[in-house]
Amino acid sequence: MVGKITSVRRDEEGYLFDPDDWSRELAAALAREESLQLADEHWLVLEFIRDYHAEHSITPDIRHVAKYLGEQVGRDKKAGKALIFELFPYGYVKQACKIAGMKRPRAWSTG
Repeated sequence: MVGKITSVRRDEEGYLFDPDDWSRELAAALAREESLQLADEHWLVLEFIRDYHAEHSITPDIRHVAKYLGEQVGRDKKAGKALIFELFPYGYVKQACKIAGMKRPRAWSTG
């Protein structure tokens, strides 16, 4: 897997230049760089981000992901957001978006 992660173009912060280079295997390797072991709830978030991006051509704002995740795990939006930060402790942009293969959103903080 190390060869795979070095074979894709990434910026200086590790975000993919081209979201189409993403794969589940690459996501697992990116997660390992972040010291994360991906579980089912991580995949819910990552796949939602990917699907939203495919449909809207933009990375979803965390509020959309929080609402979706909350619904999927039987919680409300506020609890969904808290769960995102449990799953991705260094933040939605820093970890979730990066592992989902998104380009780093320009105007967002690292939240």
